Amino acid sequence: MKAFILSSSPRRNGNSALMAEAVRDGLAGAGHAVDFVYADDVLAGFLRDCRQCRQADGSCAIEDNFRDVFLNRFLPADGFIAATPVYWYGASAQLKAFFDRSFCYYAASYPGSADVIRQMMGKRIGLVLASEETFPMVSGGIVSQMQEYTRYTRGTFAGVVHGIGNARGEVARDPDDPIGQARRFGETFFTRHASDYQIDTPRGGRVWG
Repeated sequence: MKAFILSSSPRRNGNSALMAEAVRDGLAGAGHAVDFVYADDVLAGFLRDCRQCRQADGSCAIEDNFRDVFLNRFLPADGFIAATPVYWYGASAQLKAFFDRSFCYYAASYPGSADVIRQMMGKRIGLVLASEETFPMVSGGIVSQMQEYTRYTRGTFAGVVHGIGNARGEVARDPDDPIGQARRFGETFFTRHASDYQIDTPRGGRVWG
C-alpha cells in the first residue's frame, strides 16, 4: 500500500514532526511505500476566490508546490496521515490550508473535479498530535474535524497518536512512549481494527476473536 504523510508543524524537529517520522518508519518497516512531505515546502498561501484567480486550464494560480503534491502524491495514496501540533485547540494553519486548498481541484469549476473526487474517497486516515497540555479534550476539535473529513470522503479513520511535550523533541521523554506508539501505528496502519457503526451496521457480539 502507499501512504502519504503531511507534517504540518513549522518546526521540522518539533514534537509532531518526530512522531510523524516514527509513523513513516513503521510504515516502511511493514513494507509499505511512504511519501513524507513538510507542509512548509508545499504551501505559499491560503485559499483565495477560485473564480477570480484560476488559470486558463482551471488550475490554481498560487505559485507553490500544492498542485503537484495534491494531484500527484496525495490523491494516488491509499492512506493519509496528518501530523500537527495543537495550536489554540486546533490544527496548525498549514494543515488547515492544505485541506482548504484542495477545494480548487474538487470544485465543479475545475475540469477534472470528478476524477479528483473519486481519488479523494475511500482513503484510510490517521492523525498524529503533540501538545503541552494533557487535558483529554485539548485535541477534541482536531480529532472531530478529521473524523468528519473521513466520513465526508467515505474513508476509514484508523486512529490517533497523541504525545505530550513542549520544547523541541521533548515528546521523546513522554513516559507513555508516543514515539513508539507512532511507530507501531505506522506498522499496523493499513490492517488495524477501525469501526464507525451506524444503527443498521451488521456486526456480531464480539470485536476480537
